[in-house]
Amino acid sequence: MWSKSHSVVTKAVTKEQMWNLFVDVNNWHTWDTGIEYAKLVGNFEKGNHFLLRPKGGPNVKVELLEVVENKRFLDVTNFPLAKMYDEHLFEETPDGLKITNIITVKGLLGFLWVKLVAKKIVDALPIDVQEQIKAASKL
Repeated sequence: MWSKSHSVVTKAVTKEQMWNLFVDVNNWHTWDTGIEYAKLVGNFEKGNHFLLRPKGGPNVKVELLEVVENKRFLDVTNFPLAKMYDEHLFEETPDGLKITNIITVKGLLGFLWVKLVAKKIVDALPIDVQEQIKAASKL
């Protein structure tokens, strides 16, 4: 198993603003420069999924495993012989909203998917989270 996390504390947005940014899956492409599009199938709730196309990549099906409004959501992407989990946490603290993103890869070929996909996602998190905050602050 491989896991990396990134956290930031900010007073620029509320948990509700961040939540609203993420549940609007169909508009992710407006603030995430790494994707061509994302399309939610059904509502943003456990058991549903969305299709996402990274720039230059194939369509990926991402399933919502856990959804707790304004607090957290966990999704999973299935790769051959591996799974990548992406957890988003929104926690109010005295210093502001703590935003945490945890990427975990499990499975026999996990090492390969870390190299091909997960490491790039983790390396981009500091910039991506700042873009998320910027976009969410306008909601």
